[in-house]
Amino acid sequence: MHRIAGKEKIAAVLSISMLFVSACSAPKQDEASASTPVMTESTEAGRDDAAYSAVDFDHELDNYVPKKDHYNFYFTYKTVHSWWDAVALGMEEAQRQYLDKGVVITYEYMAPNGASAEDQKMRLAKAEQGNYDVIGVDVADETIISPVLDQMIADGKKVMTFSSSDAVDGCRRIAYVGNTHNYQDGKDLTEALCEKLGGKGKVAILVGSRGAPCHEDRAKGALDTIAQYPGMEVTAVEYDMDSVDLAYDLTKQILKDNPDLDGIVCCNMSNPVGAARAITEAESKAVIVGMDHDEEALRYLRDGIIYCLGVQDCYSIGFDTIQTAVKIADGNLPGPLFEEKTNEITTVIYQKDAALMLELLYGEVS
Repeated sequence: MHRIAGKEKIAAVLSISMLFVSACSAPKQDEASASTPVMTESTEAGRDDAAYSAVDFDHELDNYVPKKDHYNFYFTYKTVHSWWDAVALGMEEAQRQYLDKGVVITYEYMAPNGASAEDQKMRLAKAEQGNYDVIGVDVADETIISPVLDQMIADGKKVMTFSSSDAVDGCRRIAYVGNTHNYQDGKDLTEALCEKLGGKGKVAILVGSRGAPCHEDRAKGALDTIAQYPGMEVTAVEYDMDSVDLAYDLTKQILKDNPDLDGIVCCNMSNPVGAARAITEAESKAVIVGMDHDEEALRYLRDGIIYCLGVQDCYSIGFDTIQTAVKIADGNLPGPLFEEKTNEITTVIYQKDAALMLELLYGEVS
C-alpha cells in the first residue's frame, strides 16, 4: 500500500472504515510508543487532529523478506468483542499485502464468549498440538497464563503475546505487540476527570475482567492518580467482566448507594457504554471517562454524556502482530528486525472529536 497524505489519505481512511463497520458488526465464531500526553479540557481545545491520529490505516510491510511462502498462525484473545474485531482488520490488511508478495498467511483467530483464563489454557493446549508456526495470545490472566506460555516455550513452541495484555515480566514469550502503557492510560484518563471535577468529588471505578493485566493496570493508574488529590474519594471499585449489561447494573447500584457520585473511571471498551446508559437513565451529572471506540460510546461522547475516551490503535496492533509473527516463525529473536515490546499508541479524544471519529470508523455522518 503506498503512502498517502492530506485529502487523499482522508478519502482512503473513509474507504477502509467501511470495512471497519462490517467487521465490528459481524458476529465472531466461537469455535464460538507510548501513550499520547493527556489532553485536558484546556489543551484539547487547540487540537484538531486527534480523531485522525487515533487510528492509523496507512500501513505497508517493511523490507523484511520472509523465508517461506506460507505461514500458519494461531491467535486467541480474551473474549468475542468488537475491540478485537478491529484488531482483526489490521491483521487482514497485513495478510493481503503478504499475498501480494506471494506469501500466503493463514491463521485461526478465536476466543470465548466470556473472558476466562481456564478457557484460554484449554485453547492453548489444543493449539500446542496443531501445526502452527507461531501461537499468539492476548493474556486473560497473567498469573495463570504466564507459566503456561513458559512451558510452551520449553516444549519448543514459538509463542508471542499481542493486543491488550502481555504476560508477567520475565515470561519467556518471544515478543509482545500491543498496548504497553495501560497504567499510564488509566492515569491520563483519571487526570482529565480530576481536572474536570476541580480536584474534588466522589468517584467509582469499573475495572473489567478480574486478573486481565490491561484492566487491572488502568485501574491501578486511576487509583494512584486519585490518591494525589485530597479532595477526591473512591466510593466503589467493581468488576464488570467486560459486559455492557453488568456495567449498567453495577453503575445503577453505585448510583443508588451514592446519589451524589461525581465521576466514573471506565477501564475497558464495554463499561463506558453500560455506565453511560445508567447515568442517562438516572439523570445523574456524574462525569464519565473511559476507553476506546465503541460506536455507542462515541455517540455518548458526542452528546456530552461521556467526557473523554482513550482510543487505542487496534488496526496498527493487528498489522504489526502479523509482521512480527512472520519474523518469529523464521526463527528471529527481538533485535534489529522487531522489538521485544512493540509500543502502540492511545489517543485521548473529547466531545469535539466524536463526530469525526464516528464518521471515520463507522461512516456515521451527523
